[in-house]
Amino acid sequence: MRKNSKRVPPALKHGIYSGFGLLPTESRAKFRKFRKQIFAELNLVGRLEEDIGEQIVLLEWRRQNFFTYDLAERARARRSAIETEFVPEVRILPGFAFEPVPGNPTPEELKAAHRRADKRIRAELGAALELVQLGEVATLGHLEKRLAIEDRLDAMIVRLYKKLAQVRAIKSMAPPACRRRRRGYWKTPHKIGGSLDREQHSSRSF
Repeated sequence: MRKNSKRVPPALKHGIYSGFGLLPTESRAKFRKFRKQIFAELNLVGRLEEDIGEQIVLLEWRRQNFFTYDLAERARARRSAIETEFVPEVRILPGFAFEPVPGNPTPEELKAAHRRADKRIRAELGAALELVQLGEVATLGHLEKRLAIEDRLDAMIVRLYKKLAQVRAIKSMAPPACRRRRRGYWKTPHKIGGSLDREQHSSRSF
């Protein structure tokens, strides 16, 4: 078994990041305090209002922490620069992909170079390295895609709520007789019919 087989990526240690809400390098304590303040101001009641409140918290937090995306961009650029500095280029001759090329580093030399580069990257980037490891999630492009999807979902949900309100409005306009009929009005004729049958039977006996 490989030594690193049990290592858990940092992003998984802190939960799967979606691009909304908290991102690496951002304070969890500040986020919880921010959420508590927003909920107190909105005075939300019920599950639906709380769901809307959660969306407000996430989007407001992202709006106030755009600098995290700038940090992620600088961290990606610095990692790339360090790798270029420490890891030598490997040349491949056309048509001789499996042939050794003079001047290329050996596999052992490449591994050692990558270890030195990784050590420098961890030392310089610190917590910002998690932003790099998230890849596209920690980019404004990903945020734009998520917002576009959220807008489409919100529009579909709003249409369903409108349809539900229309159905309820139509039900409320139904005549009282129709509402009674739905509540078991058709059971009454059987009782009346039974009493009529008994009256007719007694009249024939005379």
